[in-house]
Amino acid sequence: MVSIKDIASKCNVSIATVSKALNGHHDVSEETRARIREAAQEMGYITNAAARSLKTNRTYNIGIIFEDNRSLGLAHDYFSLVLGSIRNEAEDKGYDITFISRNVDRKYSGYLQHCQYRGVDGVIIVNEDYEDPIVTELVHSELPMVTIDHVFNNRIAVMSDNFEGPRTLVKYAAGMGHRRIAFLHGEDTSVSENRLRGFYSACDEEGIRVRPEYLDESFYHDAQQCYEKTKRLLSLEEPPTCIMFPDDYSSIGGINAVREAGLSIPEDLSVMGYDGIGYAEVMSPSLTTYRQNTEVLGRTAAARLIELIEKPRTAVLDRIIVKGKIVKGGSVVPPASGK
Repeated sequence: MVSIKDIASKCNVSIATVSKALNGHHDVSEETRARIREAAQEMGYITNAAARSLKTNRTYNIGIIFEDNRSLGLAHDYFSLVLGSIRNEAEDKGYDITFISRNVDRKYSGYLQHCQYRGVDGVIIVNEDYEDPIVTELVHSELPMVTIDHVFNNRIAVMSDNFEGPRTLVKYAAGMGHRRIAFLHGEDTSVSENRLRGFYSACDEEGIRVRPEYLDESFYHDAQQCYEKTKRLLSLEEPPTCIMFPDDYSSIGGINAVREAGLSIPEDLSVMGYDGIGYAEVMSPSLTTYRQNTEVLGRTAAARLIELIEKPRTAVLDRIIVKGKIVKGGSVVPPASGK
């Protein structure tokens, strides 16, 4: 069986350096770590997880709590990308991931009990009802934790820039000459609240009057509801010239409502999405949207949790804002003359 000593000999480094490299320590250069890991893989080296756990008093296992309101699971494009980047970062650092549910051995328990049952070193919470008692129970425990898009006191939070995203889209539409901009925002969450604040902020700076009838709640990732809400906007005596949909997937329903009304995009009506999933680029016309940086969101959440696990006395319990960027598609043009 291949040993650390064999890898050290092959790479012409010390046994201690090999141990540090394989365990993700940052006092070994990235180049050396990559060379050692490549050699270990070529030689068929397998880490003794049990021995490592005894030595460090850790399981090298991260819990993931992910329950979306639509019960779409990994079929949800945005969250599947975030979760994928969490997994990649965890694996790069030598950690496994385990999805945490409300049940242990098919019996209802709670997240904290399931985390204890699985023996995870820490947990990342993604898109959950953060006011649920079993979530707050977990938050008030001593288990290392990182949340995505929600802030708790004395916890690390990794946030997409939900304030700046809508501001960027509004300013882009306003730059095209739009003054009648509608916003179908998501359900009542902290994410939606921040996006609404960004919308109001940009409209205020651009001198655009926000019309109450142009604002409506439409659930995230719900094309049917977006279809119905868009029909209502189009039936107004003075309909908007540009509509911001809650997300790219929901825009399917909104766009169907527009075309059903006999209108063309973007000639008769401009539309914008949110998230920046691959689907937006292949639409006809391509969808103007705000792309959230799912790679950085997921990797940052995993990296900060691992730092908290391994260096609990020095890790900073802060809020990290991850910026996205606008993707300018063909779905937004200046409003038709006279509008």
